[in-house]
Amino acid sequence: MKNIFLALAIISQCTVAQNKTQKDTTKVEELESVFVTANRTATLRKETPVAISKLTAKTINESKAAAIYEVINKTPGVLMVNLGNEQNMMAIRQPMTTNAYYLYLEDGLPIRPLGIFNHNALLEINQFNLESIEVVKGPVSSLYGPEAVGGTINLISQKPSFYPEFKFGVQADQWGYKRIQAAGGATIGKIGFHIAGISSIQENSWMTYSDYTKDNLNVRVDYAINDKTRLISNTMIGKYYSDMSGGVNESDFNNRSYKSSTDFTYRKSDALRTRLTLEHDWNPNASSYLTVYHRDNKLGQNPSYGIRWSATIKPTAATGEVNSNNFKSYGAIGQHTQKFDFWNTTIVGGISYDYSPVTYWAYLINLKATLNPGEAGKQTVNKFEIVAEHPEIKLADYTADIYNTAVFKQISFNPINKLIVTVGGRYDAMKIDYDNALDNSTGNKNYNKFTFKAGANFNPIKAAGFYGNYSQGFSPPSITSIFKARTGTGGNTGIPAEFYYNLKPATFENYEFGGWINLLNNKLTLDYAIYYMDGKNELLSVRLEDSSTDYRSAGETNHKGIEFGFNYRPNAQWNIRMGGTVAKHRYIDFQLSDNSADVLQNLGGYEMPTSPRWSGNSELSYYPNWLPNFRTSIEWQSVGSYYQNQINSVKYDGYNIFNTRVGYKYHNIEIYGNVMNLTDKLYAYNLARGNAANSQTTYVAAPPRTFLLGIQYNLCLKK
Repeated sequence: MKNIFLALAIISQCTVAQNKTQKDTTKVEELESVFVTANRTATLRKETPVAISKLTAKTINESKAAAIYEVINKTPGVLMVNLGNEQNMMAIRQPMTTNAYYLYLEDGLPIRPLGIFNHNALLEINQFNLESIEVVKGPVSSLYGPEAVGGTINLISQKPSFYPEFKFGVQADQWGYKRIQAAGGATIGKIGFHIAGISSIQENSWMTYSDYTKDNLNVRVDYAINDKTRLISNTMIGKYYSDMSGGVNESDFNNRSYKSSTDFTYRKSDALRTRLTLEHDWNPNASSYLTVYHRDNKLGQNPSYGIRWSATIKPTAATGEVNSNNFKSYGAIGQHTQKFDFWNTTIVGGISYDYSPVTYWAYLINLKATLNPGEAGKQTVNKFEIVAEHPEIKLADYTADIYNTAVFKQISFNPINKLIVTVGGRYDAMKIDYDNALDNSTGNKNYNKFTFKAGANFNPIKAAGFYGNYSQGFSPPSITSIFKARTGTGGNTGIPAEFYYNLKPATFENYEFGGWINLLNNKLTLDYAIYYMDGKNELLSVRLEDSSTDYRSAGETNHKGIEFGFNYRPNAQWNIRMGGTVAKHRYIDFQLSDNSADVLQNLGGYEMPTSPRWSGNSELSYYPNWLPNFRTSIEWQSVGSYYQNQINSVKYDGYNIFNTRVGYKYHNIEIYGNVMNLTDKLYAYNLARGNAANSQTTYVAAPPRTFLLGIQYNLCLKK
């Protein structure tokens, strides 16, 4: 079965590139019901007791996205927040957050090692190399370990095509964005290859100081040793550099004065990932693989979020930082899948090892703040300027070796007709050996955890199925949180540096029920999930008056909601898709302050900030019979209101925007255009505000109406 679906996936690439007959489209739809992420092996949707969605090659190809959030947001229950220039944060069963509660995979392998989570990791992805994207909502730590809590996103790369194929295209918008992209592959004898590259640049955009460049190259080579054994290599090289314009104040936002207050902040990334996989099919019921891999990542920045400024303490002065986080990884994963006739049992088990040495440093910079006119204590900053850099004043300076060894096993069986039971668990032994130069300490931290999952699928009729599960998740604190000097200590304060050595791993328990329905000969489909998740020791930030952040392993949080996806295709010309989530995220016990003079000390019962009660994405698509190879669609992105701060004193109304896309293929040439923010609505992707009465809101402004135009040449040589 696995080989059949793999063959269909490979052969379908040329047919999809040639814009498909109705028969070809049906083949793609058949593949949509097969997933590999939720069970670490190819599994039908009706055998998977979790909330999972797939974004197919057709969806990705028709989106022609400039940034990956435009595609991922089509997933019900997912809100990927654009922070500009492909930087992002995520909201899946969590508020919009940068915390390490999401696991990003590339062909099943984590993009980053455990303990070095970065919410911007997806900016390293080559959008032109994607075959599909699978999104699992809810904890899957029982298979993938730490950070697989709110959601797991698996970006599945293009495979070598059976027939020679080649694609080349360019796209650009009116705000200075341009991208050139090319991909090609073929199978010659026993060797197949696929190469994909993109080069993006943005200059002089609608937001001042927001230029960026990105270059990515992906190379995959498959060698069929024989009918049962394959050797697969994957290599990714990426370079990224971006100005960090940061947010704007309320006045500038409302006046559409998109002016950055800095001209020196930046983020740059150099990334290398390479892997070699040996696959072997022992027989039709048994298969194994062994993957060895290497990562090499260098991330340097002068971050806009690192600027500390207070309107009341010293309004004409501020501080910032320059930092660098570099790591390498050496690891291996081995997995075996075994099927038995007894109760149609499938067992998946494996072991993984990861060794990642890390170096990190950060030093202080002094800034001058030029203020906008305003009432004392309520001014905003017009511009920050660097006064002096102080490499000698370290805010962080450590080396660490991260070791993670894990074993996992999952068993699925069919004890009675139409009922499938799945049980799995994983044990992670994570150790950090560190050398902290700021307090001249050496030592180690250990985070060992067993996580468990149990679920069942019940499919009473062919057109409907139900599932339920209990799953656990956990996430240890990132090492950048542990070894960064606590606010008010170290640096130039004269107070010895203190660190977050006592931060605890966050743990989660998730209870879930869901199902799917197919009606009208598969013309109408509906899937849904209802979840209730408790979190303990979540790493929550306390935003201080000067915009600095203190970390705390909070008491308890609760997350609950309903996710749904609806698709109706009355005929070959029309398709209606709707999806969204209604959710509530709140503190159960969060000690915000230990000061008896503060009126509000515990936020138990308060909603977590930046957590909209509603978010959704819907689309109407039209493929006219009277004009073959033409497509058009209109998309509605909706985000409900949410509190800006932790004390729930100020709300943002949210937004509703519309995007439209159109494309036409003539022989091998495809011409397309996207209009993003069709009505030119003024809105913000994200807002941040402190808890103090005089705090000012910072807006991450969304782009004005944007016209993206592109042309692409597609060639597929069928023999």
